[in-house]
Amino acid sequence: MVQVNVVRLAELSATERQALLQRSEADLSGFFDKVRPIIEAVRSEGDAALARFGRELDGASDLQPDAIKVTEAEFDAAFANLDPALIDTIRYAIGNIRSFHEEQLPPAMNLKEIRPGAFAGDRFTPIRSVALYVPRGKGSFPSVTMMTAVPAVLAGVPELAIFTPPTPEATVDAATLVAARLAGVGTVYKAGGAQAVAAAAYGTETVRAATKIVGPGSPFVVAAKRLLSDRIDPGLPAGPSECIIFDDGTVHGGLAALDLLIEAEHGPDSSAWLVTTSEEVAAQALDALPRHWAGMSEQRRGFSQTVLSGRAGGIVLAPSLAEAYAFINAYAPEHLEILSTRPFEHLGELTEAAEILLGPHTPVTVANFCLGPNNVLPTSAGARSHGPLSVMDFMKRSSVGYVTAKAWPELSAHARHLADYEGFAAHANAAGPMRTPYLPGK
Repeated sequence: MVQVNVVRLAELSATERQALLQRSEADLSGFFDKVRPIIEAVRSEGDAALARFGRELDGASDLQPDAIKVTEAEFDAAFANLDPALIDTIRYAIGNIRSFHEEQLPPAMNLKEIRPGAFAGDRFTPIRSVALYVPRGKGSFPSVTMMTAVPAVLAGVPELAIFTPPTPEATVDAATLVAARLAGVGTVYKAGGAQAVAAAAYGTETVRAATKIVGPGSPFVVAAKRLLSDRIDPGLPAGPSECIIFDDGTVHGGLAALDLLIEAEHGPDSSAWLVTTSEEVAAQALDALPRHWAGMSEQRRGFSQTVLSGRAGGIVLAPSLAEAYAFINAYAPEHLEILSTRPFEHLGELTEAAEILLGPHTPVTVANFCLGPNNVLPTSAGARSHGPLSVMDFMKRSSVGYVTAKAWPELSAHARHLADYEGFAAHANAAGPMRTPYLPGK
């Protein structure tokens, strides 16, 4: 019998409450030592190291250095072998994801006339090269392929490559390849884990080094990103899955339990909490969990049972709505479902979450597979300062300024005044009479 955690906030000390906020990647010290030799091997050995780690760590016994990059024949085989109905579903999801992310596209440039004859604004251009990381350790995730590739292609990134662990047959999951091609990415590498991050950072004989890497991953991936952050932009902090299901007592606890298992089944390093003020909801959830588990595979059931009986999951009973809101905001979850018949009544109080899904018809499943919003989200309280992956994560912003002769006298006088005050002589000279002889028409 699985003993699901039931935590009563009112009975916890401040230290015990703080412990509830911890995630699996909070302490990466044990992973850094394991990741460093992998990074060094890829840096020094290139493709040979990628193939070796693919064989040793991913079980791809036949993977060779010359087969790191997916071939066109492998793409074609994926389309030939995948269920046509699933291909249609991938097309459907990509259409919704593209429609959602198109709204995020900024204008190529905007300029505002700040003063008569003086203009300032922003120019947006794509990042030159980005690596898209798609995990596979505990399953295959064509949804992550779609969510990373679609906004990257919309942003116009010239060099895009997907990194994903090889299968035991030394190929790549067929649905992932189909999603990549339909989204517009034709370069896929058979490399996962810390070795993929290293390859994206340093490049190899086959892999071109990238400027940035995005996508969720295990603590090994997170550790590698941190160690290599001086060579490659690691993107938003996206680690193991986590969620909070908030039920205000107006939705049956059995539904809350059903949705609680969505993120818990990802793996034993996930985090999943049901937060409620209702004893009845908690009892209903506990009663329903065994029935829900009976409909899952042994592996996924085991993952979720580990989470809900460990230190990173279960049921939190709050003594009031205010206490529930405070706990959720302190946790700053990756996914937050508001299970309520009046979800908008709670929305104003819940500000620290990367994704907020409203009402009983909006489970994470629908939202993150085919509704449109991105499922690559900040974890480990990253929602306090980061949002979901978006088109803007694949673009950079440059400030643009243009001062005409008409605006020059006024602006230069004020600029020179500040330069003199701050003690910068060259600044002052460049905005003063010494400039006048060099200006056009003088």
